[in-house]
Amino acid sequence: MADTVNLVKICVGAERVEDLIAWQTSPRCRKSGGRPVHVTRMFPKRAEEVLNGGSLYWVFKGMILARQSIVALDEVQGHDGILRCGIVMDPNVVRTEAVPRRPFQGWRYLPVDEAPRDLRKPRASEANLPPELMTALAEIGVR
Repeated sequence: MADTVNLVKICVGAERVEDLIAWQTSPRCRKSGGRPVHVTRMFPKRAEEVLNGGSLYWVFKGMILARQSIVALDEVQGHDGILRCGIVMDPNVVRTEAVPRRPFQGWRYLPVDEAPRDLRKPRASEANLPPELMTALAEIGVR
């Protein structure tokens, strides 16, 4: 049986988790059986591990704040004829502990043991704290 690995990606154009949720509810984003799809240039070489229970962790303003379970990796052909990877996700966006993440391009692998924990349901409203405060709390170890 394959191990599990997650992906992490900067949520470009979104400042808050609510922005991601709003984008993903638009018809433009939902393509694979009504599920949200994020198209990226590179197809993961560790696809079997990603599809073995992996999630896509989203970075907002330098902080991982949410994740979505990955349900499929589809080949998507762009208008330019180039094949890309369509990351098909569960529509449920799960808020996570705030964990700082430096800027990077594309996506990166995120080992399961380095992934932030999901917030408990009663604490999910705490994700509405200003990003600067969440960053400061994470830097001093308060999660």
